[in-house]
Amino acid sequence: MVRKLIDKSIYNRLPEPLQILTEPFEGREKDIVLLSSLGVLSNCFPNVFGIYDGDTIYPHLYLMIIAPAASGKGVMNHSRLLIEKIHDKILSESRTQYLICEESKKNKKKDKDIEPCPNLEVKILPANISSAEMYSYLGSSKHGLLIMESEADTMSNMLKNDWSNYSDVLRKAFQHEPVSISRKIEKVFEDIKEPKLSIVLSGTPDQVQPLVKSKENGLYSRFIVYNFDEISEFKNVFDVKARDNKTIFKEMGNKVFNFYNELENLGSPVEFCFTENQTNKFFSNLRPISTDIIENHTESFIPNLRRHGLILFRIAMILTVLRNRSNIKKDEKLICSNTDFLIALNLMKRLLRHSQFTFNTMESGGLSLQDENILDDLNSPFTRQDAIKIGVKYDIPKRTIDDKLVQWKTKKYILKHSRGKYKKC
Repeated sequence: MVRKLIDKSIYNRLPEPLQILTEPFEGREKDIVLLSSLGVLSNCFPNVFGIYDGDTIYPHLYLMIIAPAASGKGVMNHSRLLIEKIHDKILSESRTQYLICEESKKNKKKDKDIEPCPNLEVKILPANISSAEMYSYLGSSKHGLLIMESEADTMSNMLKNDWSNYSDVLRKAFQHEPVSISRKIEKVFEDIKEPKLSIVLSGTPDQVQPLVKSKENGLYSRFIVYNFDEISEFKNVFDVKARDNKTIFKEMGNKVFNFYNELENLGSPVEFCFTENQTNKFFSNLRPISTDIIENHTESFIPNLRRHGLILFRIAMILTVLRNRSNIKKDEKLICSNTDFLIALNLMKRLLRHSQFTFNTMESGGLSLQDENILDDLNSPFTRQDAIKIGVKYDIPKRTIDDKLVQWKTKKYILKHSRGKYKKC
């Protein structure tokens, strides 16, 4: 299965802010900048919503970029600059209010009914926190949080522990389902009606399985997945242009900050909508994909497709907000343009292929469907070169085939017959 680059034609039709951010980059880096910017910006548009399957939906996205070390995925971190000024302002104002409250409490020591000071508010949340902290920050957040980590195992290490396993919160927050926690000893109670959370992660293939644990548990299906194997060339680390890239993101971050404040001050939320024609195109495109997956792949991937329909809707919402940023008005609906609908549809189809490739290569107790197909195509005994040739058929590079040979040997699906030769068990 080919994990192609995002179509070049898309970049020429993007709203101006995204064109500016992606213009200095090429190839995989260009794709990573676009996707990570969408992920970060999904948490920068307060008071914008849409109705999807009868539910109120906000723009928030989950993104996972999967690639080997030294592959260039680090450019993802540039997009953090789009939200940092918002985060700094929220944290600074919250700290000031907290200190004023604490000072006020000192002067009222005899008053037994003193209200507790409000929790600190942030916009960017680290992944290495406890479940109780996760609930606390989600509860105090007005317009949502962003978790952004360049090493996916920072989050997966948290999900291993009882005290920091917030996997259920991640699953529920994706569609803004209510979450609550009550701890008697710590006197903690949080009841969050509409949690809003965006996630932007990157990591190596080995970091994916510990994070999602099982591809059937629902967390994986909530992510946009972008997966590639190429190692980037050693680039000129002293290139002056690289300095300009951060400047571009900082300048855009200032504009996003001003726009965030404008949206926050609207007073009432603005509804995003598809046209009737776009709704019809939505179904006419997704239904055949669903049929193909059921007939030719595996039904267990269907939840991923259904959630990619919601992802399409959210991407279209973000694009529409960016394109109409100068004329968004209170009490007026935001209608998606055909350009933004087609961009979102094209992106969703491409990203669905990346998600399906990763899904097929993930372990689920036994072999993945892809691994089973490769082994079925191999004679016994077979050589490493035979496996590499079959890998070409499935668009799998040599390095990944070598990894699979090690995994199959460990799981005792194959035995090493002699040097470079294997037998199927």
